[in-house]
Amino acid sequence: MKFITQIELSKTDKKEILNLWNDEYPEKLNYQTLSEFEKYLGNLTEQSHILMKSENQRIKGWYFDFVRENEKWFAILLDSKFHGKGFGTKLLNLGKENETELNGWVIDKQDYKRKNGELYKSPLDFYLKNGFQKLDNERLELEKIAAVKIKWKKLCLF
Repeated sequence: MKFITQIELSKTDKKEILNLWNDEYPEKLNYQTLSEFEKYLGNLTEQSHILMKSENQRIKGWYFDFVRENEKWFAILLDSKFHGKGFGTKLLNLGKENETELNGWVIDKQDYKRKNGELYKSPLDFYLKNGFQKLDNERLELEKIAAVKIKWKKLCLF
């Protein structure tokens, strides 16, 4: 696997990421068209992306961060065939390298279904193992989805 850091995504990158998004996230969060997905990305400022590409140059993982309301936020997607092999942690650690803090929303319920009908497995335990704190008092309760906020802060050793 190769890990590539970039500021902009090509049209091909966006199409591959959209397919990965629609395959891996709960179906309720799927985007119907590339233009809908591009609109979502277009509303996020100061983006940075890390692509995990296979030998045949297909995107199998995507980390990205951005600024929202003066906080650094992130999201990560990994092809489920690569779960449990250290690739998610590698992507996350690459994203953390130049940051002092990251925030994210994590689905913490197990009753959402993916496009293929399989249950979506909450990645909350993965984030807790990777140094994030769960902020129980900060929740996102939408018609489509419910999530809890997580936060990571770099330890400063003086």
